[in-house]
Amino acid sequence: MSAETAGAAAMLLRRQGHHVLKLVPLADRQFNWKRIVEILSAGTGPTQKEVLDFTVQLAVMVRAGINLRQALDGIAEQTGNAKFRRIILQIRADVEAGRSFSEAIAKYPRLFNALYVNMVKASEMSGSFAKMLDRIASFITQQLETRKMVIGASIYPGIIATMATGVTVFLLTFVLPRFAGVFAGKEEVLPGPTKMLMGLSAWMVGNWQVLVAAVVAVIIGVLVALRTGPGQLVFDRLKLVAPLFRRMFRALYVSRSLQTMGELLNAGVPVLDAVGVTADISGNRLYRDLWRRVQAAVRDGRKLNDELEKSNLLPGSVVQMVAAGEESGRLGEVLEEVAEFYHRVLRDAIKAMTSMIEPLLIVIMGSIVGFIAMAIILPIFKMSSLVSG
Repeated sequence: MSAETAGAAAMLLRRQGHHVLKLVPLADRQFNWKRIVEILSAGTGPTQKEVLDFTVQLAVMVRAGINLRQALDGIAEQTGNAKFRRIILQIRADVEAGRSFSEAIAKYPRLFNALYVNMVKASEMSGSFAKMLDRIASFITQQLETRKMVIGASIYPGIIATMATGVTVFLLTFVLPRFAGVFAGKEEVLPGPTKMLMGLSAWMVGNWQVLVAAVVAVIIGVLVALRTGPGQLVFDRLKLVAPLFRRMFRALYVSRSLQTMGELLNAGVPVLDAVGVTADISGNRLYRDLWRRVQAAVRDGRKLNDELEKSNLLPGSVVQMVAAGEESGRLGEVLEEVAEFYHRVLRDAIKAMTSMIEPLLIVIMGSIVGFIAMAIILPIFKMSSLVSG
């Protein structure tokens, strides 16, 4: 259909009795350089840190008595990210058009997840908008800190593993071939490890194109598999059973799930909706499926722990505390207290994993380099002893 703006097109469709799910301008489907330049010049998308700053600033302005439209205008002027500025201005336009703030931000789920939207919606009904924004900001802050801890704990092992791989490839493709002439004609006196490494080195030098293509194919295959449902399920299951990592990831998912549900319940969100949101942002398909089963149980009139007791994803003590909180009517408070405990467990798990994995990787790297070095040095000593004899 033809219309001057997407809003005008939506209005025409509603008048015709349609329910509008999504509108895409026809120009966006055309391949033109103007659109490409516009996309490239727009800059990167907003980060969660920018969303946190937006939330804090909005809470301060609303608490100071500034109306929502003026607050959004002021924040947009101070925002350095061009994409985020346009999003904020669009949110302001939607609010001016009569939409609630929760409806306006729900159009951007990558920035404002279901927990954010539901907590804002609850505050709009209760009249505690500024206070709820403070709670949302605290939640985002803790989630960013948790993500920083997990990523920080993963960087060092990744660096060591990359260095070990690089050193091994360097020794096999640049160092060992230099000794091929020294060992030529003396294969009968070479130890087995030396023969094996010399053969591997010769194959890698002669077939490096095949090796590079295989590595690239494996990386692409893994990335593609992680975008599929079965691939994500295997990876999520692996994180929960892998030695050294499983305690950290279990604490992460338990803490995130319980904190999310606790925040929503304390904000006044119904239990059924709170469990659904928890499932969506749990971060692991196994936990997502668990919370969806819990949601179905609650919809059927059963209690939360009826389904939780059937799974081993949550410790038995947590299930018991959930049941106690449900019986006492203080489920939100209990969940937040348990989430805080598991947040401390997560920090301890990260420290323990880091302290264990550092020496382990150093030993592995030293063993690989030492094995290659000995495979080179031992034949030289052996041939020297034969010559002197």
